[in-house]
Amino acid sequence: MEGGAVKADKTAFLECFKTIWHTPYIMLLALTAGIGGLLFGYDTGVISGASLYIRDDFQDVERHTWLQETIVSTAVAGAIVGAAIGGWTNDRYGRKKTILCADILFCLGSITMALAPNPWVIILGRLLVGLGVGLVSITSPLYISEVSSARIRGALVSTNGLLLTGGQFLSYLINLAFSKTLGNWRWMLRIAGVPPLVQFILMCFLPESPRWLYRQNKITEAHNILKKIYPTNEVEEEMKALQSSIQTEKEAEGSLGDGIFSKIKSAWANKVVRRGLYAGVTVQVAQQFVGINTIMYYSPIIVQLAGFASNRTALALSLVITGLNSFGTMLSMLFVDRFGRRKLIIISMVGIITCLVALSIMFFQASVHAPRVDIMESNHFGVNYTCSELKTSTNPSSWNCMTCLRASSNCAFCASNENIYNPGACLAVDTISRAACRAQHRTWYTYGCPSKFGIFTVLFLGLYILCYAPGIGTVPWIVNSEMYPLRYRGIGGGIAAVSNWVSNLVISETFLTLTETLGSSGTFLLFAGLSTVGLVAIFFLVPETKGLQLEEVEKMLEKGYRPRFWCTQDKDDIKSAS
Repeated sequence: MEGGAVKADKTAFLECFKTIWHTPYIMLLALTAGIGGLLFGYDTGVISGASLYIRDDFQDVERHTWLQETIVSTAVAGAIVGAAIGGWTNDRYGRKKTILCADILFCLGSITMALAPNPWVIILGRLLVGLGVGLVSITSPLYISEVSSARIRGALVSTNGLLLTGGQFLSYLINLAFSKTLGNWRWMLRIAGVPPLVQFILMCFLPESPRWLYRQNKITEAHNILKKIYPTNEVEEEMKALQSSIQTEKEAEGSLGDGIFSKIKSAWANKVVRRGLYAGVTVQVAQQFVGINTIMYYSPIIVQLAGFASNRTALALSLVITGLNSFGTMLSMLFVDRFGRRKLIIISMVGIITCLVALSIMFFQASVHAPRVDIMESNHFGVNYTCSELKTSTNPSSWNCMTCLRASSNCAFCASNENIYNPGACLAVDTISRAACRAQHRTWYTYGCPSKFGIFTVLFLGLYILCYAPGIGTVPWIVNSEMYPLRYRGIGGGIAAVSNWVSNLVISETFLTLTETLGSSGTFLLFAGLSTVGLVAIFFLVPETKGLQLEEVEKMLEKGYRPRFWCTQDKDDIKSAS
């Protein structure tokens, strides 16, 4: 899953700077809670690099792609559970205790993975980390928003989104730094336990959210915390605003009934909320089905599919791709209020579809022009080390590198030591064959083949990220924050977020299997097709909310949204519906 940043304009950032200059305590609260976003991003990125070396240490992982997919996607499954129970733990035990619980899960998960004697223990550790990810994904921004003054809230909550993409970038730096270290993947995963430990220690000395304390009738404690956040002359005014807001919130919750199912039923029965969910769920599912988390979870492997077999090279190129994601997230903050949500997301989707088609073409060309398999080269290592499918083939002379890799997960290509584009050997996947290949200064390929199109593939991957991050990468979270009436905002946003996580799980659990079944070219062409379907759904279901008050959005959905390609709904039409 890829997360979203809350928008904040230049005025908000300037006001934020002035406020924290006079009250640095606010920034301490925001940055400490924002470590949750850093953890979220780090976990997303670190497994993509660590998995390259996990498969080297565990032969079962190298042979069975479903096992590697499970190692990656178990954290997503855990995050779905964590996000689902996060709302309850936040209400029952508070924001602070929920963050502390998430930190404990992160530390336990990191230690479990780093000491894992087999892949199944890694999967257990990934599950624990995933539970922590799910908890902090909703708690960190919530805590920041509730300890921030209204005038700088957007800017401070944005730090969580920036730290998320920063965590992804940091994970690739760590991966690259430990790539040649003994026990490399264990160190990559072990380092993930440091930020939650820091956050746990800091949070022990920081207060609970004043909003949660007030809801628990701990009014004096809430008042004392507000005195540390606000100037003296504003504290009483903020207390009154807090009292009014919580009273309104409780009345709204009372009208929805008790229990999650009754709330969902009530939301679905409301025409405005139902139409809002059409839009909110559409953009969240589309965000995942453009294939973004195949890039974030598997980018080093995708780089290897493009022809760069070296783990270190794959990590270095993936670092550049992740850096572009951080840059694109910042671009979104500049453009989302200037161009509007709908226009930005449509431009983003068109760019993504174009890049996915181009990537499909690049991978197809790489497959067609893959180096041939030479029988003499294969026998050079001994008949016992030759891929069994090659030995039983009726026409082995027709094989090339891609034929070898697709024949079975037990086959790998050992390139010529003279020139990687010359005919090479098709060998069985085991530690002895791999060591023998590398001992002769040859390159070992298990995913992609040597390709002169590789550099163009990486360039299109970078362009894909630049199209994704400013639009469909961040806009869905903004759309969902503006789409629902106040009393349904929690349940509506929760349904949309769960749809995002479930879609994330589907994509991360099937990507490697798809590349084996359809090939790299067919897989990216499939994502292009899914993205086209998503674009059509967005055109018909997602309205423009730029410049509209929340009441105006509600009136627009009440009347029924009529799609216009670039324009927002006419405000006069909206007002006439009232």
